[in-house]
Amino acid sequence: MDLETTDPDIVLDSLDRRLVCALQLDGRAEPGRIAEVLGVSARTVTRRLGRMRQAGVLRVVRMPDVEDAAVGALLLRVRVLRGRVDAIARALADRPDIPFVDVMLGGHEIGAVMLGDAGSRDRLLYGQLPATGAVTETTTHAVLHAFADAGQWQAGYLTEQEVAALARPVPPRPTAPPPLDELDRALLERLGEDARQSHAVLAGAVGAPESTVRRRLHRLDGVGLLRTHATVDPRLLGMAVDANLWLDVPPGRLAEVGTELARHPQVHGVFATSGPTNLLAVIFCPDHGGLYRFLTDTLGPLGVTRAETTITARAVKRAGVPIRQRP
Repeated sequence: MDLETTDPDIVLDSLDRRLVCALQLDGRAEPGRIAEVLGVSARTVTRRLGRMRQAGVLRVVRMPDVEDAAVGALLLRVRVLRGRVDAIARALADRPDIPFVDVMLGGHEIGAVMLGDAGSRDRLLYGQLPATGAVTETTTHAVLHAFADAGQWQAGYLTEQEVAALARPVPPRPTAPPPLDELDRALLERLGEDARQSHAVLAGAVGAPESTVRRRLHRLDGVGLLRTHATVDPRLLGMAVDANLWLDVPPGRLAEVGTELARHPQVHGVFATSGPTNLLAVIFCPDHGGLYRFLTDTLGPLGVTRAETTITARAVKRAGVPIRQRP
């Protein structure tokens, strides 16, 4: 996968990768807490994270709850004429209701995730895309259930003890959506742009006392609204291949297979879907040989009847974060 944000001079060493993993567990973790668990100085943590963020290879944003995000989500496969893929991909990425956009290997298919309401969905699918002469075909899959998404993936460079020390407790899922006022929504919007903003910075941005911001964030965290995602080029973590596996699974085994795949360390998304296939698994592999081994050794024993494999050539937008292109 080519995120095209990575400076060729940027290399993540073992400590950098461990720091990324810490933020995958808790995107708002304080440098001192990370330093204590990983056995380094807080100054080193601050400097290393600052370097990665400054270089554009790491960004942390707030993500919706996986179950909330899955309700009504659509997975789009948009086939386009050769030579027009960049224009269509950028147009999709410009939409706030589309947080993920990828260009697939071969250069004539775009994959995207849409979270918009029915009106936005219908305008895109039945109006805007068909009216674009560059689009030759669109396949739409509705997400029926999310077993895991990108916000839950961990790169695996921490020990079990370190993971346990850094992992945030999972709050109980509320029976009804919690009431949000204007200040809550403003804070969540700011964290959707940069989840590592301090209480002081957030207070200045929303025009509220820092003590109020701290209290509000504690409440929002308690109802599960501060889930974060560390957006990073997976190649820097040793994962050169990003693949979508569109799977046919016997309906009676759909929940079992989805749950099993969600536990696999290479998987960063598993969704039961409508459409020609009924399960999508999104995986990172170190190379094509690793992808082959996943297909044979992991999928084989699960009784999957058919698997279509598509490989991401370039990410355009991830978790709502546009991916900058090299000049």
